[in-house]
Amino acid sequence: METIGADLGGTKLAVGVVDGRPEALWKEEVPSKGYSQEDVVDLLAQQINKAREARPKAAAVGVGIPATIDHETGHAISTVNLDLEDLPIRDMLRERVGIPVAIDNDGNMAMLAEALYGAARGTRHALLLTIGTGIGGGIWLNGEIYRGSTGAGAELGHVVVDIDGHPCQKNCPNRGCVEAMASGTAIGRHGREAAEREPDSALGRLLADGAEIDAKAVNEAARAGDRAAKEAIELAGHYLGQALVSLSNIFQPEVIVLGGGAIAFGELLIAPAQREVERFALDPMNKTRVVAAELGPAAGMIGAAALGRMEMENR
Repeated sequence: METIGADLGGTKLAVGVVDGRPEALWKEEVPSKGYSQEDVVDLLAQQINKAREARPKAAAVGVGIPATIDHETGHAISTVNLDLEDLPIRDMLRERVGIPVAIDNDGNMAMLAEALYGAARGTRHALLLTIGTGIGGGIWLNGEIYRGSTGAGAELGHVVVDIDGHPCQKNCPNRGCVEAMASGTAIGRHGREAAEREPDSALGRLLADGAEIDAKAVNEAARAGDRAAKEAIELAGHYLGQALVSLSNIFQPEVIVLGGGAIAFGELLIAPAQREVERFALDPMNKTRVVAAELGPAAGMIGAAALGRMEMENR
């Protein structure tokens, strides 16, 4: 069965058609930043209908969005980077595209894709954290996506790792969440602080030249051998690992998958996180593997298409 997957992010929308395998038969990406509620729904409908024109046999669609979701009603409850507050997005899309629509959190969709086709393939218990501007998550529990009582569960980025830490982002009222301490945004902040402390470092020279010290700049400096940049990434890996210790102790997953844009840091970020788990998690949870995601930026779209197929088959 061919199904459509849509992965809606704060800056882009990726839509593709798959047939039960992780390769897209058709796909397209368009910008999504700055759209109003109605415009976001119109954009989704437009791209889904475009996919249907390209692949007329597509029988259903799954949509992953960066929001807490009421899974029963298909409402987006709370969002960060898009204006989708309390929006009945599933029903609105059904009216516009004319085929069954399934809605879920984008982290859940990436987890589903990695469990079916990627780094968590063959497991019954796994976790995924998507590390980018913020940190999202997904839980694979007993061979199914775990969503909590209403569908808003698995906000793994809001595990607190430093109670007196940096204020969290956007609509989170907490401090010291792993999102605030180990996301791409946080790595940029750690890099700026390192540049201020060590003006003779590569990061320090960038700062003196007026360049922006963001996650990309930190990664490039670290890859070029800058010690201050490496230490900034390692600090983020330490905080990330502390969150993974708690998650490992709670869920005892077979594997923890790390995805999202910050995985460009590779072992510079993964290795210190793995060390924290090995050192501080209880036995046998201290043996939990921490690995990079395998499906890359297409994971959300692939997982959403899989959800569309699964809910269609359940009907």
